[in-house]
Amino acid sequence: MKRFEIFVSSVQKELQEERRAIKDYILNDPLLKLFISDVFLFEDLPARDQQSDEAYLSEVDRCDIYIGLFGNDYGHEDAAGVSPTEHEFDRATEKGKYRLIFIKGQKDTGRHKKMRALIRKAGNQLIRRRFDAISDLISDLYASLIDFMSQNGVLPVTPFDASSQTGASLRNISKDVIGWFLNVQGKNANFP
Repeated sequence: MKRFEIFVSSVQKELQEERRAIKDYILNDPLLKLFISDVFLFEDLPARDQQSDEAYLSEVDRCDIYIGLFGNDYGHEDAAGVSPTEHEFDRATEKGKYRLIFIKGQKDTGRHKKMRALIRKAGNQLIRRRFDAISDLISDLYASLIDFMSQNGVLPVTPFDASSQTGASLRNISKDVIGWFLNVQGKNANFP
């Protein structure tokens, strides 16, 4: 069974609680933990001899699903004036990752001008959701992940008795039950 890896992107300090809530929820939800093997948070990495941008971009490359949490802060800018959050979004886009964007707050007043531009950039490419409370974020994220898994054939979308059963073979069919069916039901249906 295919299991997916998730990368969570945001300004760490501003959205620390939301980041941790996402990871804890996904890895403890009875359904999601069957299909999601890991949720990457940069702050969970140990100290290592590697540049931070190299580390987070390689994790974006490895993930299946990119989750962008956009708040008010844009984050630390590199020499080119671009934050890690925007670099991660751009890399996920470039690599064709499945992207989910959640924006904290209903209004854009008070946001850093570059964060407003990043929100517009994302909005021109995909459907995004806004949230105020962590409970709203988790609810919207859950619906988005279920939709992703349904689109990718991971979750059955037909009734159980009408769907094919992976790994089933003729050995799973009881000869006794077939005999009973033909004797009892077959007479009523005029089977030869």
